[in-house]
Amino acid sequence: MNLFQQYFVDTLKNNYANFEGRARRSEYWYFTLFSFLISIAFSVLTVILGSTIGGIVSIISMIFSLAIFVPSIALGVRRLHDIGKPGWWFLIILIPLIGIIVLIVFFVTDSQPGTNMYGPNPKNSNPLDEVRDQLIVDDNV
Repeated sequence: MNLFQQYFVDTLKNNYANFEGRARRSEYWYFTLFSFLISIAFSVLTVILGSTIGGIVSIISMIFSLAIFVPSIALGVRRLHDIGKPGWWFLIILIPLIGIIVLIVFFVTDSQPGTNMYGPNPKNSNPLDEVRDQLIVDDNV
C-alpha cells in the first residue's frame, strides 16, 4: 500500500469525522503533506489554465478545502489524544502566533507509550504489549 493511500485516502474514508482514539505522528504529517501538495497543485493549475478554466479549478480547490476541513480537525484532535492531551487543546490555535507554535510542538511530540485514556498506542503492533501496558496502568491505579 502506498503512502498516499494509507495516510490520505484511508484517513478520509475511515476516519472522516472520527474525533475518538489516537493518531500517530506519521498519519498526521503525511495527511498534512498530501493536503498541502494537492492545494499547491490546484493553485498552479489555476494560474496555468487562465481565467475561464482556472476559475473552475479554483472552485474545485475550494470544495477540496472544505472537504478536508473536518478530517483535518479530527486528525489533529486524535493526534493530541496520542500525546495524552484532550482535543480541546486544538482551540489554542485561536491565539495568534503562540497557538500555532504550541500545536506544532504538540504534533511533533512522540506518542505517549502504552494505552492512555484515549485508547491503545497505534504504534504497538504486538497485542501482548497492550496487555502488559494495561497491567502496568492497573497496578498504578
